[in-house]
Amino acid sequence: MSGDATAASPEARLAALGIELPPPFADEANRVRALRSGNLVFMSGHGPLGPGNVPYVTGKLGRELTIAQGYDAARLAGLCTLSTLRRYLGSLDHVTRVVRVQGFVNCAPGFTTPSDVLHGFSDLMVEIFGERGRHTRAAIGAAELYADIPVEIEATFEVAADCPVGL
Repeated sequence: MSGDATAASPEARLAALGIELPPPFADEANRVRALRSGNLVFMSGHGPLGPGNVPYVTGKLGRELTIAQGYDAARLAGLCTLSTLRRYLGSLDHVTRVVRVQGFVNCAPGFTTPSDVLHGFSDLMVEIFGERGRHTRAAIGAAELYADIPVEIEATFEVAADCPVGL
């Protein structure tokens, strides 16, 4: 691989960039935050939420929040996703590919560019995983999201076949 983002492992990239992941989300009731099937890990929806599911940021895009603020919220949702994934796998170095991302953006009527918001998540994945972070994606405008968070993102990651964790 070539280039800074792909030469180092994801864990080394986080350290080099000085990025600290927030506390990971815990499993709740009858659902889990991450589930491995074969070499794929399916992540439940993550938003910019802290401990106790308290939002770091709230509001609708196109009303209380700008695209730049939504971008930052999507990036934070990405950091929350990676934190949960790291807890599940033990290390982000087991990830071989970011496969699929589906994002829901809390939109005011008339806000028609949820894809611009989700670039915050997508750009983070490439920053951490390099070319392996490029993924397929759907960006969906939503009328309401949990606790009025601006974005919620589901993701699917591929892990190495010999990854011993998350089974």
